[in-house]
Amino acid sequence: MSEQNIERACTTILVGKDASIDGSTMIARNDDTFHAVAPHRFYMHPAVHGEKGRILKSYLNGFQMELPENGYRYPAVPNVDYKHLGYYDESGINEKNVAMSCTESTYGNERALAFDPLVKDGLDEDCMQTAVLPYIDSAKDGVKYLGSLIKKFGSPAGNSVLFGDKNDVWYMEIVTGHHWVAQRIPDDAYVIAANQVAIQQVDFSDTENFMWSEGIQEFVEAHHLNTDQSGWNFRHIFGTSNEKDRHYNTPRVWYGQHILNPEIQQDPESSELPFICRTSHKISPDDIQQILGSHYNETPFDPMKKEDDADKYRYRPIGLNRTQNSHILQLRNDVPEEFSAVMWLCIGYPTFTPYLPFYTNATETDASYNNTSMTYNFEDAYWMYRSLSVLVESNYSHFVQDDLDYLKECRQELRATVAAIDEEAKNYQGQALTDFLTKKNQETVAAMREKAHQFMGQLYTKGITLSKLTFNMDRNL
Repeated sequence: MSEQNIERACTTILVGKDASIDGSTMIARNDDTFHAVAPHRFYMHPAVHGEKGRILKSYLNGFQMELPENGYRYPAVPNVDYKHLGYYDESGINEKNVAMSCTESTYGNERALAFDPLVKDGLDEDCMQTAVLPYIDSAKDGVKYLGSLIKKFGSPAGNSVLFGDKNDVWYMEIVTGHHWVAQRIPDDAYVIAANQVAIQQVDFSDTENFMWSEGIQEFVEAHHLNTDQSGWNFRHIFGTSNEKDRHYNTPRVWYGQHILNPEIQQDPESSELPFICRTSHKISPDDIQQILGSHYNETPFDPMKKEDDADKYRYRPIGLNRTQNSHILQLRNDVPEEFSAVMWLCIGYPTFTPYLPFYTNATETDASYNNTSMTYNFEDAYWMYRSLSVLVESNYSHFVQDDLDYLKECRQELRATVAAIDEEAKNYQGQALTDFLTKKNQETVAAMREKAHQFMGQLYTKGITLSKLTFNMDRNL
């Protein structure tokens, strides 16, 4: 995260294949931007072959690099106003079924940054997805490739990056100008992270589960950065633990872990919340959606509760009005690879609007997603779902149960939709399969658009009956 984007912040969830309900890997994140209104589009970037001399340039810090001449097709969810706000392709699954989401802004401490400061014109999050996702063949390959770019160009910000394929999930934390550590998430584990250095003990003898920047051990030793009597705790060495963390960051991790492990009692302001977590509960996309749209529901810290006290504003919630998109990148292992990759995308507030499943073996997205207007246009998915969000929140106490019922119906309908598409997809292969999935994605968009329109009509009709501009002659005399 560069200095001009200091209010950008996200929440991350990662799930290993044995921790999920169906054997899939999942990486997920809320893209929380620095503006409440920052229109996004969702489009498919085509593969490139033999295109030499392509230059990637940042509109934010002057960074530029030459791109490889060959690259895989991939979906992206960038800013519409990229010339002022940067590209931020954000998230996607390439045609080799490798998922990447970047970035979650992460902050190194001043002790480490004093000796490896950030590189002002280095590779930042606005260009990172574009520079990496089309060129990698596995999650681990993604860490290696991005690590080589950070070594070459440096980083102007602390950034955490998510990678996934059908077997592996990796979490990479870039914390200074050139230093980083990545950890493979165990198959039976999950992780929740929120804008702090999260990785804890690093085992440098375990190269199957850890990767790191060249010379990082020597760097730490030379500058006396290890504050612990024993061990090598990346969070302690490079991370922060301050008042802002305790109110802005750690409570989000606490609440996500509380949802998945309600039996464990923890302090929401603790700097020692675990990185690697396990639960007896099999994790589904529904669970991730619940967490990413949450606001400390059913706790004293819920900003939507009726009581007006200090606790309701004590902690920054996970779901926000400036969550521009929320995504779950799922690589399934119970269907053929050709249609196993699904990108669940919510482009309204994740608290109030549904996640639509997009098969990423597709060539284009619906015009309502890929042609978003800079100003309000109800035909755009971005503006329509945000309109629905504002409508629900405007009369929350009266509309919240209606919205919960609507989201439940959406999840049920979309689950059946995916199962039906999976079954029919078995009849296709090659380009015919890609065309079929592209068509089915668009049909899903159309069905859910109609459902959203009907729901909004229901709320408007109900809202008319709630007006204070009413008078009953008998009752008021």
